[in-house]
Amino acid sequence: MGDQLTIMNTFNTYDAIVVGSGISGGWAARELCEQGLKTLVLERGKNVEHVKDYTTAGMHTWDFKHRLQLTRANKAINHAHRFISDESTMQFFVNEKDHPYESQHPFNWIRGYQVGGRSLTWGRQCYRMSDLDFEANIREGIGVDWPIRYRDLAPWYDYVETYIGISGAPEQLPHLPDSIFLPPMEMNCHGTTLQ
Repeated sequence: MGDQLTIMNTFNTYDAIVVGSGISGGWAARELCEQGLKTLVLERGKNVEHVKDYTTAGMHTWDFKHRLQLTRANKAINHAHRFISDESTMQFFVNEKDHPYESQHPFNWIRGYQVGGRSLTWGRQCYRMSDLDFEANIREGIGVDWPIRYRDLAPWYDYVETYIGISGAPEQLPHLPDSIFLPPMEMNCHGTTLQ
């Protein structure tokens, strides 16, 4: 026996299979399970333990070798880092040299391989789409019009936000509909001055 590999033939049947444990997949799995469906969630990334795996959370800007800036070498690993990441969060994003993808048109597909997906990097900032988003295709004459509008999704936004917690303050901006907010995160001195 020793080093022999034993393959067991086991068959499981599921009512639903969810691919990815990010904010969308995680929520879909929760809803399906609460409705009594036997649900399988497939995730390719590692489990991230709260606090323990946030290795850079307590560091100051000056603690980082490049003061949170990305080097050319960092940017070459993942073009998406230029848009959303810095030295403190690089560990949560995919190395595109190891996991490339092809696209005919420029497309920034920002990927994180870990349980919870990019919800680990969102900082409780999760904005609602507005009718400016839903009507953009038709206004610009590109592609197909959305079959829904903001008013159709507003009750679902309310439902999800009471569970996941969104940081912010009501601003009454038509292009950024107000959410059901937790108290906003405390501003730093720069934010306070800008406000």
